[in-house]
Amino acid sequence: MTVAFRPRPSVVRRDSGLYAYERALARRGLTPIAGVDEAGRGACAGPLVVAAVVLRREIGGLGDSKLLSAPVRERLYDRVVATAHVGVVVIPAAEIDARGLHRSNVSGMRRAVAQLPCDPEYILTDGFPVPGMPAPSLAVWKGDQVAACVAAASIVAKVTRDRLMVELDRRFPQYGFAEHKGYVTPGHRLALERHGPCPEHRYSFVTVAKGMGENEMGAGVA
Repeated sequence: MTVAFRPRPSVVRRDSGLYAYERALARRGLTPIAGVDEAGRGACAGPLVVAAVVLRREIGGLGDSKLLSAPVRERLYDRVVATAHVGVVVIPAAEIDARGLHRSNVSGMRRAVAQLPCDPEYILTDGFPVPGMPAPSLAVWKGDQVAACVAAASIVAKVTRDRLMVELDRRFPQYGFAEHKGYVTPGHRLALERHGPCPEHRYSFVTVAKGMGENEMGAGVA
């Protein structure tokens, strides 16, 4: 579906505060506004989680989820899900392998927006443009640091994924998923060398492919 062009908030300064984008768009009558972000793009194990958030009120303390402590993220997560409209999509490792990371990411962003209980008038995405959105959209560089709705989406995605990785750690304790959350660390590399990959690893990633050298079947596959 082709969406008609609407004015973008091009006059917004990046140092104008976390709600500057939303306020500029609201002045043009473009509300509600959805922010979209993902967690787990750079991991070699576990799902990719994409979240879309429409804030219904301002929430203090929002920011890039990667720059916040885990307790702060948890508190902000609770506030966001209690007061905002939220859509979350979990894309498993097998789907990432089958479709490719970026294609899965783009599809997940569209699906997360479609899950929202309201129809956004404008959409802010973190980092790169997403074609096929149901409303005009703008890719914002480091959007989770400059746009409140994108920051909220990054927190929802990060907390959701971290919780899933803790659950996976109980199923596959030999990899340490609860600690590194599926990202490449020395300990994770060593576990791959010793045990090979499990079904929750992304086999299309180089680090995992190397880990299959010693044990192609991997621990936990049988």
